[in-house]
Amino acid sequence: MLSRTLVVVCLLTCILGVPLVGPPVSSVIAQDDVVESTSPESSTPETEPVEPTASAEESDAAEESEAPTLESLQAGVDEALLAGHNGWMLVCCALVLFMTAPGLAMFYGGLVRRKNVLSVMMQCIFLMGMMTVLWALYGYSFAFGGAGGWFGNFDYLFMEGVQRYWDDDLGAAVTPMEGSMTRMTHMLFQGMFFIITPALICGAFAERMKFSAMVVFSILWGTFIYCPLTHWVWDEGPLSYFAGDKALAGGALDFAGGTVVHISSGISALVAALLIGPRMGYPREPLQPHNLTYTALGAAMLWVGWFGFNAGSELASDDLTASAFAVTHFSAAAGAVAWVMLEWLVLGKPTVLGASSGAVAGLVCITPAAGFVQPMPALIMGALAGGICYWACSTLKHKLRYDDALDAFGVHGVGGTLGAILTGVFATRAAWDVSDGVPIGLIESGGDFTLVIGQIVAVLVTYVFAGLGSLILLKLIDIFIGLRVPAESEQRGLDISDHGEEGYQFA
Repeated sequence: MLSRTLVVVCLLTCILGVPLVGPPVSSVIAQDDVVESTSPESSTPETEPVEPTASAEESDAAEESEAPTLESLQAGVDEALLAGHNGWMLVCCALVLFMTAPGLAMFYGGLVRRKNVLSVMMQCIFLMGMMTVLWALYGYSFAFGGAGGWFGNFDYLFMEGVQRYWDDDLGAAVTPMEGSMTRMTHMLFQGMFFIITPALICGAFAERMKFSAMVVFSILWGTFIYCPLTHWVWDEGPLSYFAGDKALAGGALDFAGGTVVHISSGISALVAALLIGPRMGYPREPLQPHNLTYTALGAAMLWVGWFGFNAGSELASDDLTASAFAVTHFSAAAGAVAWVMLEWLVLGKPTVLGASSGAVAGLVCITPAAGFVQPMPALIMGALAGGICYWACSTLKHKLRYDDALDAFGVHGVGGTLGAILTGVFATRAAWDVSDGVPIGLIESGGDFTLVIGQIVAVLVTYVFAGLGSLILLKLIDIFIGLRVPAESEQRGLDISDHGEEGYQFA
């Protein structure tokens, strides 16, 4: 078929005198204006002129009108970038929500006794719902409304300025933007942190706090402690490195929540554990975890979800995202290995609980530093977190005789504190140049303690604000509705006494 087509083209070329390479036949006909008649019935040697299909000028104009402009090309690039950033961030939203349930729900659920497994899972799942509602109504506005200062404002109350809206002047729907993504995406991502942080505190008072007290405490804590602290650290407030001269002691670097999430929840957990008192039988009875299979699977889910937690805190999909992803993984791995090795030396056997706890400790430690340090320091940070958190959860807790049931302070408070301070030691402009090329970390700067001091100040402010605030809130709740379940309910188990259900029913 192809050869036959070529023969026809060649014959037409010979007859019409049109070269195989050159202007189209119609153009040649237009230039000649007339052609010889090939029909034997023709009575005259000439025919009417053939009208050209288009002039050269018209063809050029048409091509120019179809050619993309610089503006249209840039618009296409912007749309592609928005789709990429937005898509990645929505995946991160799902990953962080996945950390609360099933991740944290299973991790905590396996650590309690079987008669309380549903109670801690219920806390996680209920908080997913309740904290989301609060965040949509006012939480996001209180945390991120109006950059700078000590408090947010009402700019985003009831999702105003967040949701898409119709602009009559433009005659089109408008999408509010926040950096490289839509503000709706930013709101969703930050809302997942608002959910998991009070859920972390629940580990300290597991098996003995009233469900109603937990609900009221979470509402008040999220409103009066989490939102202001978030504004101080992540919205150019007084604890933010990016607030410049307005920052306390130069401000602190907190990439994904060392102060906002882990230190705040850790110190609040310690206050709650001390105020509510130990569980019945502690420390005389062992109070062993009932299902370490749940705990191991929960830890694995937390490990995976933490990639969204830390790498997603870049709020874009770029080269720094990959770096934050890598150091998160390395620190978790080093934490798991360090905890297990210490446990092996001390107790004679490595345990799955040790590996799970060590991985979480490494993840907590790297959280404030994920965007500011390189992989090798991340390994060091993870290993230190595994060792120090192991000491805090075993030796320190038993010496001080407080009952932090699921080691919320030992892992999150201690690990977050360690990570925040080590961020000041290992931060480097090579990871993220936040200082216009000036060395920032203690090691990179050759001994400049400025950032380390800023980190320590942020840690201390968080300890005082979250600790004192939690003490006041818990005291008020204890006065009005009581914190602790009756002894009979605690003995029976919160699954039955609070929820009328059992986690395990065998025929």
